[in-house]
Amino acid sequence: MNRRFSIFLILFTSIPAIAQVASHAPTGVQQASSSPSSKTVALVNGAVLTDVDLLREEYAIFPYARQHNGEMPKELAGQIRSGALKMIVFEELVYQEAVRRNMSIPAPRMQRAQADFRKQFSSPDEFNAFLQHDFHGSKQLLDDKIRRSLLIEALLKVEVDNKSAVTPTELRAYYQANIDRFKHSESYTFQTISVLPPDKVTAEQMKEGRARIDKALVKAKATKNSEEFGLLAEKTSDDDYRVVMGQHKPVPVDQMAPPVLKALRSMKPGEITDVIQLDKAFTIVRLQEHTPAGTTPFEQVKASLSKELHDKKRNQIRIEFDKKLRLTAKVQEM
Repeated sequence: MNRRFSIFLILFTSIPAIAQVASHAPTGVQQASSSPSSKTVALVNGAVLTDVDLLREEYAIFPYARQHNGEMPKELAGQIRSGALKMIVFEELVYQEAVRRNMSIPAPRMQRAQADFRKQFSSPDEFNAFLQHDFHGSKQLLDDKIRRSLLIEALLKVEVDNKSAVTPTELRAYYQANIDRFKHSESYTFQTISVLPPDKVTAEQMKEGRARIDKALVKAKATKNSEEFGLLAEKTSDDDYRVVMGQHKPVPVDQMAPPVLKALRSMKPGEITDVIQLDKAFTIVRLQEHTPAGTTPFEQVKASLSKELHDKKRNQIRIEFDKKLRLTAKVQEM
């Protein structure tokens, strides 16, 4: 997992009913939790991590669970739990290492974090309700949690983020060494409106289908842009692309139906074909872009490639840092 740590991911997440904070307390601070039934899921050098911590991290991995009464998809539940457990153990190891190094948070940074945290609430009353519910009204315990999160963030910046930079030389070298990856075949990007017949189509149904597509063609020719064509596709088309406004991703020419390719060969972007019959189906195609075969220039992929390589490098460094921390740690997962 390579997501960037932040105070709000580590500290603040909406568990049903009211915002919750990770329940394990920083070293030397008595745990404050409104959930006395929380169960231990791991011990990290004696520090207790609970199922409340685990749930917080599961929601960070799969936030859509909040829209489904907190339930994780059955086919992914085990994988999500395993990943979440590894992450909260890693967070605790990083925090303990920061304490061991006697790291501290400057007062101005702490004050900014406190102010940012309070902005998550719509009113002072909402904040006070949260404070009472999760910390028995103790602002000190909340501040300890904020400080803990900032220490994790600070140490990761030193040990992971600052070591993950990709230089222009590295970027260019990767591009040149993997040039085949940036080669592409000729392709077309387009939208469609289609009328599809039933499996056992009759002559009368074919006639009705032709009448439908002819009416759609008149309306399609009157559209002025891709959005108008797409709205028509949503209302008229039978194919699955109607749910994305008839939009197809770039299609290589060797994967296109010959009649469609023949029509597009003579068209300009924005133009619309006449009705094309493909076996017993009818379709109308609006050309958006023709991309000749070639190699994508370095400057066009530079930004996305830089992010990709940075993320990959960061993840590798984070994994190695995790292994290093575990070498001298006692971790028990329940």
